[in-house]
Amino acid sequence: MRILIIEDDAAIADAIGAALVGAGHVVDRLANGRLADAALRDHPYDLVVLDLGLPDVDGIELLRRLRSRADAVPVLVATAREELEERVRALDLGADDYLVKPFALREFEARARALLRRSTSQGVPELTIGELAIDLPRRRARNGNQALELTPREFGLLEALSARLDRVVSREQLVDALCSWDTTLTDNGLDIAVYRLRRKLEGSGARIRTVRGLGYLLEAGSDSAA
Repeated sequence: MRILIIEDDAAIADAIGAALVGAGHVVDRLANGRLADAALRDHPYDLVVLDLGLPDVDGIELLRRLRSRADAVPVLVATAREELEERVRALDLGADDYLVKPFALREFEARARALLRRSTSQGVPELTIGELAIDLPRRRARNGNQALELTPREFGLLEALSARLDRVVSREQLVDALCSWDTTLTDNGLDIAVYRLRRKLEGSGARIRTVRGLGYLLEAGSDSAA
């Protein structure tokens, strides 16, 4: 999943960013509301972690702008503002959860997992295609009873394709899902990741099909990489 952290406290951003990257997610970080507003307009995210006390555009205003564009990305507010009125205001404006600083990192991770699970799988624990079972919240996959040993990049690729099951995902969309702003993925790197994931999906009843000139799609079918 691709997650945007909007937080001007570097220590907090470092800690939660490291936890999310350690869980296999792609993480972008910004420290002010103006740049965050632009990023949210230009890039799709699976989760936003939002501080309210930003140095320029207040987090509440940023949340209002986001929802006024009918952007339904889950928002986890993480802020020092503990007043009941602030909580109610943020939730009424469309925040999905509200966490008051200081908080335990394990609680943050659990709340983030819950929001990602809700948005990506509509609460369904696993997505199944043939014998392939994908546990998105726990970032695990198996072929029947056999666990698949996937690298973070391979699981990220499977995740991006499964989120658009039976629909074509462009190469650009895949690269965007797999890379943060400070990382890159060449065309050859993407081809290698697709090739390796295809090999690991053999015999599962799921395949990655190439749609010439458009991209790839994940579907039920034979192992052919057509």
